[in-house]
Amino acid sequence: MATSSSASSSASEPSIWSSFRNSWLRIGKQELRRMVEIPSRIARAMTVAAMTKDADGLAYVVAPEREGRNPPEAPVVVFVNSRSGGRHGLMLKDRLQMLIGKDQVYDLSCVKPDDFVQYGLGCLEKLASLGDLCAKSIREKLRIMVAGGDGTVGWVLGSLAELHAQNRTPVPPIGIIPLGTGNDLSRSFGWGGSFPFTWRTTVKNSIHRAVTGPVCHLDSWEVVISVPALEPIDLPHCLRQLDDRIYIQDGDNEEQSPLRGSCYKGVFYNYFSVGMDAQVAYGFHHLRDEKPYIAQSPIANKLIYTGYGCTQGWFMTPCMTDASFRGLKNILRLYIKRFNSTEWEQIHVPKSARAIVALNLHSYGGGRNPWGNPKPEYLEKRGFVEAHVDDGLLEIFGLKQGWHASFVMVELIPAKHITQAAAIRLEMRGGEWRDAYMQMDGEPWKQPITGEYSTTVIINRMPFQSLLIAGDVSVHHHLMPFL
Repeated sequence: MATSSSASSSASEPSIWSSFRNSWLRIGKQELRRMVEIPSRIARAMTVAAMTKDADGLAYVVAPEREGRNPPEAPVVVFVNSRSGGRHGLMLKDRLQMLIGKDQVYDLSCVKPDDFVQYGLGCLEKLASLGDLCAKSIREKLRIMVAGGDGTVGWVLGSLAELHAQNRTPVPPIGIIPLGTGNDLSRSFGWGGSFPFTWRTTVKNSIHRAVTGPVCHLDSWEVVISVPALEPIDLPHCLRQLDDRIYIQDGDNEEQSPLRGSCYKGVFYNYFSVGMDAQVAYGFHHLRDEKPYIAQSPIANKLIYTGYGCTQGWFMTPCMTDASFRGLKNILRLYIKRFNSTEWEQIHVPKSARAIVALNLHSYGGGRNPWGNPKPEYLEKRGFVEAHVDDGLLEIFGLKQGWHASFVMVELIPAKHITQAAAIRLEMRGGEWRDAYMQMDGEPWKQPITGEYSTTVIINRMPFQSLLIAGDVSVHHHLMPFL
């Protein structure tokens, strides 16, 4: 098991303080541009290739440059979720384009990260294979910044993960400009918990930190969801549908006819959850999409999110007389594999649990640490180990009714510790329930379930780790640098 330690809660709160401190780290605009600017012929070729989804054709059109100007010292491209952060997303995109060049800044509403990886990087690789030394150097040194929330960061990381599967290395590491509501990945790696109020200066320094900061490891977790054929699902960016397949229910006898079902796959980096917290997130996302004018800033988003959560079942459902609606225990069975074990072990689900979360980082729900910092004696008694971001384990905890969740979120008490696991299997049957709400790294969805057949969720660690850039030196001391 890895021995590195994760960013502590205190180390991952550099928002306002970092805004002042980072404004002292001056770098001139011209000097920054000299470091990161990709030659226009290559940058434009990558952009057009990603937008037209044609890597090969354009690479042959652009003349390879075997000699000439020196390649950039630290080439960088930026993905901006212009819908995040209220009005800040569009303003940030304009500022970045002015700083490093229009063709090095991608709006996710126009260019998807999957297309950039497949075609934009593909074009760069094709140029390198034709003998373009500048393109070769750019591909080897490239770093990526992501301006968005946790869901956006996960989306880009998931797209870059395809490079491992295709044996296209090296995989570019990423830095973060926080534009979301929670920004837990950003907090954990020292990029701050909110969009800084000195953003015009801070953005320039963030780019500089992205090209000079050390690179750290982060566990990646694959989720595979198998469901019987039910109504279509409105998939978030973090999931993709695989080919339909024959669905075989555990324990079915041979006389039963197999059922055609669907399978979905995704990757998360911070947390996966099922239950009431995902339901609140789902409602908030839909409210924001239907009425975007009410979500004009991160602060407004947090106020709306809090208000919406108070109107949901966190506080109401325990008062209902029908016990079948009260806890996840009525619809869910939990199995795990422990570290260095190949056997599934069923784990008791607390009857009071309204949400179950599998957590990879020490930051959840906007910088909270619901797992807490258990003392060594407690860890030994429960058979737990100290939690790290790259130890191959997930911390599984439960949240009860709204008051318990509220106390956990203000860190007066820790969440209900359930277990630690190297792999997880969830089996859900509806009973009186018709839907289960799930989310991965801030991307929620509504999962139809039935009382006749189980919906199965299997979580395994990916064979490779994601690479993130440490944005703050103090946080770097708590992370394992990639050497």
